[in-house]
Amino acid sequence: MVKNSLGRMIPEYFNGQLLSPYRDPFGHLPQGRLATRALRRVNPGERKLLGSLREAILAAELKDGMCISTHHHLRNGDTLLGAVVRELDAMGLRDIRIASSSIHPVHAELIPYIEKGVIGGFECGVNGPIGELVSRGELKCPIVVRTHGGRARAIISGQVQIDAAFIAAPCCDSYGNMNGAQGPSACGSLGYAHPDALYAKTVIAVTDNLVPYPATPISIPQTLVDYVVQVESLGDPQKIVSTTTRITRDPVGLQIAKYAAQVIEISGLLKDGFSFQTGSGGISLAVADQVKQKMRQQGIKGSFGCGGITGYFVDMLEEGLFQTLFDVQCFDLQAVASIGRNANHLEISADMYANPFNAGAVVNQLDCVILGATEVDINFNVNVNTESNGLLLHNTGGHSDTAAGAKLAIITAPSIRGRLPIVRDELTTVTTPGETIDVIITERGIAVNEQQGELKKELLRRKLPVKEIGALQQEIYAVTGRPRPLEFSDEVVALIEYRDGTIIDVVRKIKG
Repeated sequence: MVKNSLGRMIPEYFNGQLLSPYRDPFGHLPQGRLATRALRRVNPGERKLLGSLREAILAAELKDGMCISTHHHLRNGDTLLGAVVRELDAMGLRDIRIASSSIHPVHAELIPYIEKGVIGGFECGVNGPIGELVSRGELKCPIVVRTHGGRARAIISGQVQIDAAFIAAPCCDSYGNMNGAQGPSACGSLGYAHPDALYAKTVIAVTDNLVPYPATPISIPQTLVDYVVQVESLGDPQKIVSTTTRITRDPVGLQIAKYAAQVIEISGLLKDGFSFQTGSGGISLAVADQVKQKMRQQGIKGSFGCGGITGYFVDMLEEGLFQTLFDVQCFDLQAVASIGRNANHLEISADMYANPFNAGAVVNQLDCVILGATEVDINFNVNVNTESNGLLLHNTGGHSDTAAGAKLAIITAPSIRGRLPIVRDELTTVTTPGETIDVIITERGIAVNEQQGELKKELLRRKLPVKEIGALQQEIYAVTGRPRPLEFSDEVVALIEYRDGTIIDVVRKIKG
């Protein structure tokens, strides 16, 4: 075991791979070049359309121990990954690694196939029951959790080599041109599938909406697609909305949102050209709503909103408050409809969105991002992967990517969640380093990282409730008491990979 720069103990190897411990947010640059794949040739008259997923698996020449991917734009409505795994099992394939862009609770259907040995590990974030069972030691299945930008980096650099990408294509023609904006399973942006289409050894478009050539607009083109398979259904787009997409009505949440909007305004960033990202939770949307009101009142015209797009950002685009939306993932059906009709609502790849190892990601142009947290510590480090009971239940998403890129990264969270304090002496898991977090806002007060000294002075001058993070912690502990530390075994069940490929923390098996 070795200690990284945050004091977290990291194994030298995991699942046979040598690991690089995390050092700092911006210094790591491994040697290497972009990944390559073999040239292919399709002559006139050759057909790409196959009759089934089995035919596609055979055409891709998948074998035991290989790696496949899907995307998660249908979120908790996805049925494609389960269908592919069932076919792999029926064909007798074993030890397949899954490098999907994310695993959701709907994918609990994969648990029997992990137990049977069909699935040998996950090269992606895991939400829900699979992560819980792995944390408890009830499933043996190594997991590497990556950020959205980190996943793109891993694929593009060749760290993760995908043998076959099964891309759910809500609209597709028989030559492989596809988009996500049309059809019964329309999910909007296909941003997470772009790296897969570019770098997987075999690319298979799977569609429930085969249309005459050419399918337009084109999101992923025919030049990247080897085979096309038509299926009955890709899933249920109504379940894209798997988290709240309504502004919170909770007084605590509304107070936090009010403070956050005031901090943004006082920072001086809220002016013409303002760029912004929030999540889809109730507090984040409340912040977005208050920012929208301030922009409207002051006549501010922003440059772009980005990330996972909701209807609130669509409204701001259509009102002229933003010039452009950069959309790597649609979070609701209003966003899905918008991307199909509005030329300024742009689909972008996960690479363009957040990969730290290209010539400049969109997150680097962000003025402000609003992020959530399961826990924070007195050094501003943040946990979003595990719950306070130690269970791996959440993907990292774009959390670390946007915190690193934005001029102002704000954490909004209630001070107490489930009778547990949010500000801890030590985190259960470190997801995002405190060096990249500027402000933590709870209903009890605002903690400002020392790197934002001028902002802190201005907030104090404006009489906002600024508190030292240690004092905020003690105030919360006076209500909740100091939580007892969890007990873990020495067994590492998952890695938390920082966006640059270094290991920022691990998840260990829970004792008992």
